[in-house]
Amino acid sequence: MPLDPAFRTVLDTLAAADALPLTRDGDAVATREHYRRLATARRGPDYVPEEVAAVADDVVDGPGGAVPVRTYTPAADRGAVLLYLHGGGWVCGDLETHDPVCRRVANATGAVVVAVDYRLAPEHPHPAPLDDAWAALLAVAGRYPDRPLGVAGDSAGANLAAGLALRARDRGGPALAGQLLFYPALDPDPATPSFEENADGYFLTASDMRWYWAQYLSGPEPAGPEIAPLGATPADPSGVAPAVIATAEFDPLRDEGRDWAAALAGAGVQVSTVEGPGLVHGFAAFLGTVPAAERVTGEALARFTELLQS
Repeated sequence: MPLDPAFRTVLDTLAAADALPLTRDGDAVATREHYRRLATARRGPDYVPEEVAAVADDVVDGPGGAVPVRTYTPAADRGAVLLYLHGGGWVCGDLETHDPVCRRVANATGAVVVAVDYRLAPEHPHPAPLDDAWAALLAVAGRYPDRPLGVAGDSAGANLAAGLALRARDRGGPALAGQLLFYPALDPDPATPSFEENADGYFLTASDMRWYWAQYLSGPEPAGPEIAPLGATPADPSGVAPAVIATAEFDPLRDEGRDWAAALAGAGVQVSTVEGPGLVHGFAAFLGTVPAAERVTGEALARFTELLQS
């Protein structure tokens, strides 16, 4: 179907304001600041945060020092807990940029949500972000031993969530009830139709994505399967936690989400896919702005809630 009209307006507005592309002349600091401005600008002058029962900032011990986390208690607690990893190409994003998303995830799933402010590339290339996420996952499992535990993330955060599911399997736990992946980045060198068809003009570009991967992989260690599950050495997905994978039609990463879903299903893993016709990468951050994004995000969260409650 055609690009959603609301997103057409959003993209035209961003283009007119010289807000695209997302990356800023190969400068990580400038790109980070630009991403933060875009994230907060989407809330508008009359923005009121979605109400949850409680929000608390804390830290957990990580391999590089203290890792900041933010815990959201939902308005109606249904007894589960999940770790949320923000997107931003492993270079951008923080607890503030994804605060509205985490509030929605908490209330929609009824789970306590713990968001992680992991270290960012290129200052901290892989595996630092995944290692911080792993430390947070172990801490959350220890703090909430009697709750079903899930992992979730968007874009680069979905990459980290998928990596956590692989690592949890390979290291014997903690047991995960499910993983929720919004438009995951899984292959540093994709040769998919969507990466070519949607290379330009739809918020995230192929050039943006190549640059983000270059920052993340800038360290001395090669990228193994838990870093790039669809990379040169693909991950074996057998035995990982059940998954919900949401994709967007006009996203360079669309086919990576579909291909990972197919790999999971082929390995006997329970997987549910949620397609986003007419949508672009990052749609879950446009809640309250694009009705179609609201619907698709809600469907993905409803399916993930079923995993957490099963």
